[in-house]
Amino acid sequence: MFNSKIKRILITGGGGFIGGEVIRLLLKESNLQIFNLDKIGYASDFTGINNQIANLGKQYENRHKIIHADLTNYEQTEDAILKSDPDLILHLAAESHVDRSIDNPRIFINNNIIGTYNLLEASLKFYLNLSDERKSFFKFHHISTDEVFGALGFEGKFSETTRYDPRSPYSASKASSDHLVSSWYHTYGLPTVITNCSNNYGPWQFPEKLIPNVILKSFYNQKIPLYGDGKNVRDWLFVEDHAEAILLIASKGRIGESYCIGGDSEKNNKEVVLAICEVMDQIKPNNKPHESLINYVQDRPGHDFRYAIDFNKIYREFGWRPKFSFSESLERTVKWYLENLDWCEKIKNKANYDGSRIGLKK
Repeated sequence: MFNSKIKRILITGGGGFIGGEVIRLLLKESNLQIFNLDKIGYASDFTGINNQIANLGKQYENRHKIIHADLTNYEQTEDAILKSDPDLILHLAAESHVDRSIDNPRIFINNNIIGTYNLLEASLKFYLNLSDERKSFFKFHHISTDEVFGALGFEGKFSETTRYDPRSPYSASKASSDHLVSSWYHTYGLPTVITNCSNNYGPWQFPEKLIPNVILKSFYNQKIPLYGDGKNVRDWLFVEDHAEAILLIASKGRIGESYCIGGDSEKNNKEVVLAICEVMDQIKPNNKPHESLINYVQDRPGHDFRYAIDFNKIYREFGWRPKFSFSESLERTVKWYLENLDWCEKIKNKANYDGSRIGLKK
């Protein structure tokens, strides 16, 4: 998977949804020493990683080390880099929920912009002190979102040449972090690569996001909120496909380049909700179809109409394309949540999240 000289990897946000999947894949398919830097926020959870280690055997325990640190604190960030002594940094740590960014943008500015700045500064200082040999294969990989590109109309797709046009506090903070990473490459020579992905879904995602939220609402026979007319379109990417793409680009991506990762699965929100309801009708039938629970609610402020990713660049360069179909992986995801209701309640309680609507006001 990686250059044999790469031995140690630092992953920020490894307690999160995508970071956890990346770590589980690394544990299974590499021999790297993994350092998991996480501030252990409301959505952080290590259950999936611990389960993976338990399944693989005790010899894997020493390959995963948690570093409790907050990137908004420069001293903690620098100390984490010195402790991990990485050959590769995967930067996934971010506040990521648009609705929460509407309610409290300051948290997103601090974590996504200031946190990335601190990590870049500490990484550059570390990189400049490496031997020439280690400099030759060191890489800083920044994981971002397609939301930095704004909104599409009925046609077209985002690509690596799409201009930035963020519309929410969340996407603006991620766009800012992308620009910081790019500037640290061009100005200071830090070897960086950037990836922008479409909407992820799958097991272990925090229940505030659309798909797990709808699954849980339908299970408990509660109203399913559907924003606006439900016609906003997203390109859905199964998290296992994304994790494989991240590690492929971390290994083979060209320094200074950006790569778009998409799921090749455009669905509007209503289609997604209806698909979940159909699966629920099959595996947990009610007296009425679960579709009857759908409740149209006031739209999100500044709700982008459509996202779609053109991933031809990574297909041309690396032969990557998503493996999982939406219907197959959605059914798998629904079943996973129904089999892990205790986990859902536990993480919701930890975060004081009761499933109610957020993101209508600043």
